[in-house]
Amino acid sequence: MKYEISAMLKLGAGAIVNNSSVDGIRAYPFPVGSAYSAAKHGVIGLTKSAAREYIVKGIRINAICPGWTQTPPVERWMNRDSVVAKEIIEQEPIGRLGTPAEIANAVVWLCSDRAAFVVGAALAVEGGYLA
Repeated sequence: MKYEISAMLKLGAGAIVNNSSVDGIRAYPFPVGSAYSAAKHGVIGLTKSAAREYIVKGIRINAICPGWTQTPPVERWMNRDSVVAKEIIEQEPIGRLGTPAEIANAVVWLCSDRAAFVVGAALAVEGGYLA
């Protein structure tokens, strides 16, 4: 954000979308997930703080919080372990992983004028995972 904000200050406006996770909104349930969850909570905290600081200069800052998304690392993990694959899908009430395009659509919206009143949000795009 340091470089994004610097460039946007020269323009007098802009929109930034940081990448967090649903696990930045809740606790990561696995014993090895505390560092990941803490990092993603930190992204949200930084997003909210920077949003308050820079909205007065015309820069909107938000965060996207994806749920399980069909990415190569997730697919490899699911292909390696059918039990894990089943558990991941069971966590998604929608019954499937999100697609990168679905996450990107939310990011594009957050960057658009249609989201002009959205500042410091942590937008969950997660197929009902947090419901």
